[in-house]
Amino acid sequence: MLVLLPPSEGKASSGRGAPLKTESLSLPGLTGAREAVLGELVELCSGDPEQNEKAREVLGLSEGLRGEIAKNAVLRTAGARPAGEIYTGVLYDALGLASLDPAAKRRAARSLLVFSGLWGAVRVTDRIPSYRCSMGVKLPALGALAGHWRAPMAEVLPEAAGDGLVLDLRSAAYAAAWKPKGEVAGRTASVRVLHAPTRKVVSHFNKATKGRIVRSLLTEGAAPKNPAELVEALRDLGYEVEAAAPEKGGKAWSLDVLVDEIH
Repeated sequence: MLVLLPPSEGKASSGRGAPLKTESLSLPGLTGAREAVLGELVELCSGDPEQNEKAREVLGLSEGLRGEIAKNAVLRTAGARPAGEIYTGVLYDALGLASLDPAAKRRAARSLLVFSGLWGAVRVTDRIPSYRCSMGVKLPALGALAGHWRAPMAEVLPEAAGDGLVLDLRSAAYAAAWKPKGEVAGRTASVRVLHAPTRKVVSHFNKATKGRIVRSLLTEGAAPKNPAELVEALRDLGYEVEAAAPEKGGKAWSLDVLVDEIH
């Protein structure tokens, strides 16, 4: 099973670990594309005050987040930590990687893939520095990052998906960087979390429940091989699931998980 996750907007500090080595990250087929984004991002954020104002606009940062520009300027020399420690926020709090038992942590290392505007996609064990660069950013030279990542992702991700289930929990911005196609799409399940009384997506319900779903699958050692088995596994774990199988081959399943409240 391969689980596709969005990153968190907020991130922990880089710490004092050894600096980033892009060649050591998982999915080495993305190295060239990573270096291109990293190089432009560092250059963009390393200028004088006037250029820093441009960087703030490009990155979509409020005045209160101007300090994120300085963080990006030192990405090549900043300390690096496992991505599972860098990403924070509602989904990752609910997932609780640090508190998983050893077997569940091993499953997480094998199955979780976090999408990123800067790195493309990384495993939770990959060591990265803290950064600020969403998939919605349009860099002056490279252009829209989702478009930048599509070709290298199309080369690398089908192999990473293997022959098992792909559980897609990404937000729309990150899903734009890679859309499973053909046979891989047929064993992909895209999940929404809906507030049962209103049948609407509510941000907190959505993020927290997705984190809880992943934690449940990891701790129970569930190993669904396809979307139909995933539906049964989630129901066995106590989730209310409505599933829509695609009408024709080569399309992903759509799963709605209904929740009344977050526990």
